[in-house]
Amino acid sequence: MESFTPQFWLAALQIIYINILLSGDNAVVIALACRDLPPKQRRWGIIWGAAGAIVLRIVLTIVAVTLLELPWLKVVGGVLLLWIGIKLIIQEEGDDHSVQASERLWSAVRTVIVADLVMSVDNVLGVAAAAKGSVPLLMFGLVVSIPLVIAGSQIILKLIERFPMIILAGGGLLGWIAGKMLVEDAALAPWINANAAWLDWVGPIAGVAIVIGGARWQKQRPVSEAR
Repeated sequence: MESFTPQFWLAALQIIYINILLSGDNAVVIALACRDLPPKQRRWGIIWGAAGAIVLRIVLTIVAVTLLELPWLKVVGGVLLLWIGIKLIIQEEGDDHSVQASERLWSAVRTVIVADLVMSVDNVLGVAAAAKGSVPLLMFGLVVSIPLVIAGSQIILKLIERFPMIILAGGGLLGWIAGKMLVEDAALAPWINANAAWLDWVGPIAGVAIVIGGARWQKQRPVSEAR
């Protein structure tokens, strides 16, 4: 994918959108981990913790981009991304962020980095899929979107509360990308191109339908049955 083409900017917007939607909890974790620091150190705890998390996430996502080129891994990644899209839409309320606060700067920074690592599997997979193997695009999208999450998490959360369609559209986008991953897997793509080229456009549409339909089905299940 060439830099600064319309396709580049479209994919970059997808990366930013996915990362913002899937990083709300990470922004909350940063605030919780640094809440007991002295006021002067709190800002540096947030900055250094976020910087470490950004570097670690970029490294992990580059690894994910490389791995997704191996046969069958896009199939696995596509199925996981479908579930992530469903989970994004149904979002159980009252999630408990049991994050230990620290009164020491570097302890808080370490807490932020470790917590972000544990919580970022969905971000890494979604962003790697949207990047389609382009490391410059990947780094651009992450560098732009992560500071937006950190600086504007409260604004983002209020927008999502006011316009629930933002979440629905984000889940649909993940379903679209998951569908494309499934049909573009190195093990399946040659057969699909030769025998069922129509799957190139049916796959993404089916991904959207699976995510939105699956989320609605989960929401409509009785609580006792869902457990």
